[in-house]
Amino acid sequence: MAEQSGTTQGTGGGTAKVLIVAVVLVAVAAVFYAKGRRPASNQVAGPAAPETGAASAHLPRLVDLGADTCIPCKLMAPILEEMKTAYAGRLVVEFIDVWKNPDAGKKHAVEIIPTQIFFDPSGKELFRHQGFFSKDDILAKWKELGFKVEPSAGAAAAPAFERLEPAKKDDRPKDAVCYMCDGDINAKTLVVVKADKGEVRLCSPHCYFIMYSCLMEDKADFEKKVSVADYATGKFIPATDATYLLGLTAKTGRPWVRAFTDTAAAEKERVSAGGNVLTLAALQGKELANRCGFCDRACYPEDSAKVLCGGMQTLGCCSHCALGVAARTGKDIEVQQPDGLTGEMIVVKTFNSSVASLEPPTAIAWFGQRKTAEGKWVSAGCFHQGFFVNVENLKKWVEQHPYETGRQISIARALADKMKLTPAQIGNACKIGECKPK
Repeated sequence: MAEQSGTTQGTGGGTAKVLIVAVVLVAVAAVFYAKGRRPASNQVAGPAAPETGAASAHLPRLVDLGADTCIPCKLMAPILEEMKTAYAGRLVVEFIDVWKNPDAGKKHAVEIIPTQIFFDPSGKELFRHQGFFSKDDILAKWKELGFKVEPSAGAAAAPAFERLEPAKKDDRPKDAVCYMCDGDINAKTLVVVKADKGEVRLCSPHCYFIMYSCLMEDKADFEKKVSVADYATGKFIPATDATYLLGLTAKTGRPWVRAFTDTAAAEKERVSAGGNVLTLAALQGKELANRCGFCDRACYPEDSAKVLCGGMQTLGCCSHCALGVAARTGKDIEVQQPDGLTGEMIVVKTFNSSVASLEPPTAIAWFGQRKTAEGKWVSAGCFHQGFFVNVENLKKWVEQHPYETGRQISIARALADKMKLTPAQIGNACKIGECKPK
């Protein structure tokens, strides 16, 4: 079993070394606990007699053997507590600390902690798993073993929220809607790309650079196909001839970009609006500097999720792409994503490709979807995904976005969907031609 470990910081070097040694000793002891008593296996095992009581004699039983000092065991604790309450009367859930009760570890031939053992109502061991095991995986295993474990009557979850028809018909003219983000186009910041199949209209230089970063075609001299609106007059000029003013929004620090016919016009705007005057090449360097750790799409940190992965930090251009970093890297990650309505921080930690912890535990995901002409539901794209601390916030957000359609799903489901992607699918994620906006 592999355990996660943190980094010790501080001025007491000797103390830190002692702590590290202690952690290593605990991890080694956990791995070799009762070594030789039982071959390492996740297969169906022979009978083992768990403790039973009158109230639980006819129920399937899940026994988790671990310790309160082991990191994967700590990750299991909230899952076990939730299941103990939610499935009361349907499933017996028991935790045994084998450090405090070593005889139990010997009795069940525990070799690695945590170990989860699945017993049928008669006490026969059906299956055991070593290491962290997510709630969804536990329920899936019970189903595979032939037991339909459902929440208790009082703990039944409310139906997932969905909106499959927009609250308002989108009657906006096609040329007034941004090709990338579906937002309204401001004529003063309009960007037009002359593509082979016609004009592509974008609401801002930033959306242009998002599109540019997603292109699968040869990008040599691509900027020659691009025109931008002069912010002062609205007249079109070649993107290569324009001068750009880059500033920051005072409240959020999010960049804004305005194009001008020449440097003099840009300098005049700078006096009143602030910012810095840049060439196209300098602006492009800035715009493409921050990329999504999953799909490599250009993004602003102010719009993105923060993803901690392998001791390093990257970005997720949307909440779902942030989870995709686990699929792309094969590593455990931590995602920090603001609630789409209130900005309250939601923190997701993964372990072995599953959600290990979620704060707040009520947090959910919105899977923005659209219906194709063939009647198939597909992703609506990164601009239509989000996390929310609860379903009430999600509903309020959907009310504020009348064109949105999609479904509420669990964050565990959103992660599982990403983990199912093949390397080829991950390589093409969010690329123009593979993941088109509507």
